[in-house]
Amino acid sequence: MKHLLKLLDWSSEEIMTVLNLADQLKYEQKHGISKKYLDGKSLGMIFEKASTRTRVSFEVGMFQLGGTALFLSSDKTQIGRGEPIEDTARVLSRYLDGIMIRTFEQDKVETLANTGSIPIINGLTDFCHPCQVLADLMTIREYKGKLEGLKMCFIGDGNNMMNSLIVGALKTGMSISVACPEGYEPAKEVLDFAVEYGDKFEVLRDPAAAAKNADVVITDVWASMGQEQEAKLRAEAFEGYQINDDVMANANEDAMVLHCLPAHREEEITAKVFENHADEIFEEAENRLHAQKAVMVYLMGDVRNED
Repeated sequence: MKHLLKLLDWSSEEIMTVLNLADQLKYEQKHGISKKYLDGKSLGMIFEKASTRTRVSFEVGMFQLGGTALFLSSDKTQIGRGEPIEDTARVLSRYLDGIMIRTFEQDKVETLANTGSIPIINGLTDFCHPCQVLADLMTIREYKGKLEGLKMCFIGDGNNMMNSLIVGALKTGMSISVACPEGYEPAKEVLDFAVEYGDKFEVLRDPAAAAKNADVVITDVWASMGQEQEAKLRAEAFEGYQINDDVMANANEDAMVLHCLPAHREEEITAKVFENHADEIFEEAENRLHAQKAVMVYLMGDVRNED
């Protein structure tokens, strides 16, 4: 059985298979071609973190695929009242065909997969955000026509987005430079993975240097959910780590800009740069729908590789 727990678990071939499937599903949706790949299937969606794009895109995606999505808020279910995640996994496995979870700890996602008997999809944890990065890769390929040989740059916190972008970029043939303040580096597990890719990966302190010759420049908020109390401290630490005209001057002239949203204009990105690249950013947001549909079909339908 396959899961999407983190991109570190997937091969380059699996990532490309899902990206190709996402392109196909987007084409079908845009041309009114309705295929109920998940007819009669049900997805449970566990939310321990607030969401706009994740909830709507998974719910709409399941509807378009012929299935049903059930919203399971942690404060309205037993999981929020102390029921062990192992018991939740075993119970829901008897009702559902798949589970998507958006939570804090990566361990919860891994435990669901280890104790349940249905596919598990990581909708976001503090460690990684694989669904978002699949949508990012899909968007980059749409605009650039390829992934292999391109340079990605990420400026900001060594958070779930940086972790997943490093893995996704390297596994699809891109190089990637990241710029972050000291003490805000990506996870050790990700750094250890990136070692084998040699000079295709680098961690820098200077955003302008990281953006040099970049084909795509990406950022995220400085304080993620659960870090609100640190917001002021983080704002001081990340001063100078903003995507602005000076940074973009070092990237390639036709460089894209992406942001997983929500965006705090004039913090991690200027309003000018954001609006200049709004078409790319909101195409990226739309592609969450298509990429996640591809993940669900790959894991829960007939278009997948069996172990």
